[in-house]
Amino acid sequence: MIELLASAMLGGLGGLTRGVLGVFKAMSKKLKINWAYWGITVAISIAIGTFTGTIFSFDFRLAALAGYAGTDMLEGVYKAFAVEKVFVPKVKPI
Repeated sequence: MIELLASAMLGGLGGLTRGVLGVFKAMSKKLKINWAYWGITVAISIAIGTFTGTIFSFDFRLAALAGYAGTDMLEGVYKAFAVEKVFVPKVKPI
C-alpha cells in the first residue's frame, strides 16, 4: 500500500512539475490560465504515475517520469484535437 501511494505521489509530482512549467510559460506570454484544465492534468498524472509504478514493480523514478511525460502527452493530444476556427475567403466566380 505504501508503494502504491508513493507511486501516486511521485506521478503527481511529475505532473505538477510539468504544470508549473506551463503556468510560468503562460505567465511570460501573458496568457489566461485555465485552472480547471491544470487541475485535471495533474489528477490524471497521479493516475498515470500510479499505473506505471504498479506495472513496473514500483519503480518510483519511472512513476515520476511517467507523470511528467503523461501530462505532456495529454496536452499534445488535447492541442491536436482542439477545434480552431479557420477563415476561408469567398472565391469569386470566373
